[in-house]
Amino acid sequence: MTSEVFQAAKVYRHLLKSVKKHIGNDQNKKHFTDYITQEFHKVSDPSTAQQKIKLARDYTYLLNSVHQHKDLLFSYNIAIDRSDEVQRTLKKSAASVGLQLPDVYQS
Repeated sequence: MTSEVFQAAKVYRHLLKSVKKHIGNDQNKKHFTDYITQEFHKVSDPSTAQQKIKLARDYTYLLNSVHQHKDLLFSYNIAIDRSDEVQRTLKKSAASVGLQLPDVYQS
């Protein structure tokens, strides 16, 4: 076997692993892995094969990056509605100087 076949197999494994990890392996999501398998099996032209390998590598990178970005957002609590926390901070700030918030800012 040539190095191109090993490279394709490596990219194929990484892509399937990322899809199973980030998209899921449920029965209703099986069409993702089926499509990937079909695309890798029907490649016959070497120039097309290189393009598909590059596309698969890029898609794997995209899946992993989006998942990592989502994890970072959750770790910074970006996904949580902070309006109550802001409201509380405003009330504390106003109360510390002896004022009350106008009705517009109160819930």
